[in-house]
Amino acid sequence: MGPINLLLWVGGVALMAIGYSRARGPWARYQELKSQAENVARYEAWRGGLRETGKTGAQVAMELSRRQAQVGAAIAIAGLVCVFVGFLIR
Repeated sequence: MGPINLLLWVGGVALMAIGYSRARGPWARYQELKSQAENVARYEAWRGGLRETGKTGAQVAMELSRRQAQVGAAIAIAGLVCVFVGFLIR
């Protein structure tokens, strides 16, 4: 176990923590917006169809939240790769 291994492990764990903290909030918001959009779709179907066909602000917010969650997940995956590489290097 050398200093490079320790550096990769510590850096990987730090990246995983940062990625998780960055992805947690936007993912929760995305799930809330998705639930609300499903509710609206059910209500509009009950009323007899869609009223608007354009892109709503909620859809834009869902895309933004999903993208932020994806970036956070990518950071966490990079951290996982660093930890894995730290175990491979001898």
